[in-house]
Amino acid sequence: MTPPYSDVGLRLSGSSGIQELMDDLGISLTTHPDMRMLGGGQPAAIPAVQALWRERMEEMVADGTALDRMLLNYDPPTGSPQFREAFAGFLKRECGWQVTHENIAVLPSSQTAFFLLFNLLAGDSGGTKRRILYPLVPEYIGYANQGLSDGMLTACRSRLEEHGAHEFKYRVDFDRLKITPDIAAICISCPTNPTGNVLTPDEFDRLKGLAREHGIPLIVDNAYGHPFPDVLYTGFAPQWEEGMIFSISMSKVGLPGVRTAMVVASKEIVRALGNMNAIVSLANGNTGQALMTPLLKDNTLPRVSKEHIRPFYRQRSDFAVEVLQASIADKVPWALHAREGAFFLWLWFKDLPIPAAELYQRLKARKVLVIPGHYFFFGLDEPWEHAHQCLRLTFSQPQSVVQEGLEILADEVNGLH
Repeated sequence: MTPPYSDVGLRLSGSSGIQELMDDLGISLTTHPDMRMLGGGQPAAIPAVQALWRERMEEMVADGTALDRMLLNYDPPTGSPQFREAFAGFLKRECGWQVTHENIAVLPSSQTAFFLLFNLLAGDSGGTKRRILYPLVPEYIGYANQGLSDGMLTACRSRLEEHGAHEFKYRVDFDRLKITPDIAAICISCPTNPTGNVLTPDEFDRLKGLAREHGIPLIVDNAYGHPFPDVLYTGFAPQWEEGMIFSISMSKVGLPGVRTAMVVASKEIVRALGNMNAIVSLANGNTGQALMTPLLKDNTLPRVSKEHIRPFYRQRSDFAVEVLQASIADKVPWALHAREGAFFLWLWFKDLPIPAAELYQRLKARKVLVIPGHYFFFGLDEPWEHAHQCLRLTFSQPQSVVQEGLEILADEVNGLH
């Protein structure tokens, strides 16, 4: 007999977009290897990057002391002191950020980091309810269910600009964006997951100014951006300053399995996150920190990002667009979000006769996995039909898989018009 769940238990144990995404990803990679996986955020196996991680593993195995230390030791809840020193030095040297180890918290994945951050800053507080504001929706699917109380997440609908027949871009709609007294923080991913959108310098400066004016943090999720893996095509290189919070992940440089992220924040926020991490995780995993530490002491990571990771994804993105252009019939009105970074194509079918969620099911039956767009439009005060006309596609899989999947997608959509 299952006992009744608490309100928090019900909130966390129910179905969600991120749970469905990870279920689809896990099933596809294990029990259905013939599934064409165009839906997850799994990084590609880039030969030069994979070789780097194998080399580091071999070095640690050869150094028995280092291997024992990695496997046997608990680190403090804020992360390895040696790693935090090395990472702070890297950020100061490579990015010009004025930080010390006291500004660095290591946490077991960005997903965990944002769960702790959001519930640290927002929710019920002294009889009032404070909220996290997303100024550029659509936004990352993994944020949508992280609040432990109702109404903790709110969002501002983006302004959509069309650039010709087959391209568009979302911009922050500052006319709609209101910072009310209940807003605890502003949060944005850049490049944005799912669209690959990159803030303009003016948008970033205005968001930073609004946060400073209202005495709240601006949280920037850099999982796909600066300083690594740096899958950015606009040159966006934001500067951290006191009062801001940045999250940087090891996943997208080819280490999703180590589940390690770094938060750059004020000393007070870092201490609070460490205290929370001690309660929920005790300590962080050591593998990612051990792999990465020597590479922070020279320019290996920026070099690998610039020479291998960014060109790889740019080439794959170009290839995927060529396939779509060749496969979608002229009668179908479609557009892609401007390709400014990250691992995805954000595809908009302007007159889609069925919801994108139904298209997802049809494609799944044909062994193609995509992500329907409505999952990324959380926190809005009113529905937006546009949300049901979009798909997120990834092009990280081998080119043959990408081509087959996109051609099946095009065939399905062509048949609807």
